[in-house]
Amino acid sequence: MATTDAHEIPAFDRAFFTGKEQFTRIGTGSIGGKAQGLARVADVLASALAPELSAQVAVRIPTLTVIATQFFDLFLEDNDLHDVALADTRDDLIAHAFQRAELSPQLVGDLRALVEQVRSPLAVRSSSMLEDAMFEPFASVYTTKMIPNNQQDVDTRFRKLVEAVKYVYASTFFGNAKSYIRATRHQTTDEKMAVILQEVVGTRHGSRYYPQISGVARSYNFYPLGHARPSEGVIDLAIGLGKTVVDDGVAWSYSPSYPHANPPYNAVRDLLKQTQTRFWAVHMGEPAAYDPIRETEYIVQYDLADAEADGTLAFVASTYRATDDRIVMGTRTPGPRIVDFGPILKGEQVPLNEVLRRLLKACEEALGCMVEVEFAATLDEARGVPARLGFLQVRPMVLTHDIVDIGPQDLLGERTVVACESVLGNGIVDSVRDVVYVKPETFHITRTTEIAHELGEVNGTLLAEGRPYVLLGFGRWGSSDPQGGIPVNFGQISGARAIVEIALPDGSGMLSQGSHFFHNITSFKVCYFSVEYEQRHRIDWDWLRRQKVAHETDLLRLIRLDGPLEIRVDGRTGRGVIRHD
Repeated sequence: MATTDAHEIPAFDRAFFTGKEQFTRIGTGSIGGKAQGLARVADVLASALAPELSAQVAVRIPTLTVIATQFFDLFLEDNDLHDVALADTRDDLIAHAFQRAELSPQLVGDLRALVEQVRSPLAVRSSSMLEDAMFEPFASVYTTKMIPNNQQDVDTRFRKLVEAVKYVYASTFFGNAKSYIRATRHQTTDEKMAVILQEVVGTRHGSRYYPQISGVARSYNFYPLGHARPSEGVIDLAIGLGKTVVDDGVAWSYSPSYPHANPPYNAVRDLLKQTQTRFWAVHMGEPAAYDPIRETEYIVQYDLADAEADGTLAFVASTYRATDDRIVMGTRTPGPRIVDFGPILKGEQVPLNEVLRRLLKACEEALGCMVEVEFAATLDEARGVPARLGFLQVRPMVLTHDIVDIGPQDLLGERTVVACESVLGNGIVDSVRDVVYVKPETFHITRTTEIAHELGEVNGTLLAEGRPYVLLGFGRWGSSDPQGGIPVNFGQISGARAIVEIALPDGSGMLSQGSHFFHNITSFKVCYFSVEYEQRHRIDWDWLRRQKVAHETDLLRLIRLDGPLEIRVDGRTGRGVIRHD
């Protein structure tokens, strides 16, 4: 697949919204993986929809310019930042050092010209050279910082934009990124950062600016439900900024082939427990505190009641009617809201699902592989259409096609350590001799942040020793809510070849497949076992406790085996098993 470098993109002419080109670049060198993905599909998007469909949902890449890697190199060299960047030091120290440094005078002029004419929110997004590479997509490893860009004076808007660019540059060398790179064939010195400056899709409601819909669409679904097949894909939707889906892991998930179907639940009230209750928006007022090295400095979480007050729930929510224990589409009925996008998916008031199906197909044809697409949309307040869909990102999905047959009988037997009928991935792994597990006897949900920190240290040691491992723990791995699971980032567990998630007693058991965390899991071909709280297949804790302990804390135990484990996953059935010799 051909790459796109900066010289192939029109130069920024200091006219952002009013210029002839909507996709431009500043400087020379590479525009990075994220921008390359957008450049490859830019022409395809225009022809992906029939005229009658595009009249209802206009699809385009939001206006952007890319700061090419030339200025990243100059920034490091001119400010002598290589030593602090590559040192094993805290993220905040690296970030502060980058904030004290100066951008190139050549770049500063263009940034100043941009904010002189633009006074609406901007997303300052990473686009590194390694980001979105086919087998090593650095999804969510680097930062995106959104800025309101609405201050009265140009000087303030310019200063905030510069701070955001420096913060994205600094994230290239944060601990999470370094751990991630150690899990690949690359070195930190191989990486270079381009930065995308892009309009934020959304509308303003008082002090809040956000899209009515954000989401992730994937060509392949590792957890199909009901009649859906894996090849029919999956779409995750949320209200507000996409951080809710890709980082928080909260979304309405459905198969694009069956948009009317609800996820499985025992009672209607169960949906109330799982629905989105908060959303992210760019805060257009005074920020709570000046903090240029915090990614969420200018974005805030609001309650769903705020969205209803803004009038943005009408097309994305339904209502629980307690009088007859039913869900009623829309928000005209009083009662608790469920963000299920019923008026769009079931009422078909906006042809969003058909648009996303066609976009997925067009991107698959353009990239020659299955894909994951991120997007955000705004709707007409009265009728839903015409709508505007901002195409934010496309990246390849990695699938293995080895045939592994696992029948129900193969999940049994005395040598079975873990058996599961809901596993992400496919293939056989037979080179792992280490197991790291969260100790069930000391686990408590109040200590999950502490567990994540300890896992990062163990992971770093095992990576340095070249020892892959199996990881077992409780709740949702990668959860942004410490009460819902263990809030690790992928860099803290990047050496694991198989991960076992053991559901909490009150957990939903539903994985957020749109999240960056799970994109990294699949791209690194990590087998992911999702064990329900009550399931007939066992985890052999007694065998694990009898093994030789190589390292132990109050919360974790690392055991080292004499022979390798056998890890087998059948991607067609979702069955998986881990056996000892």
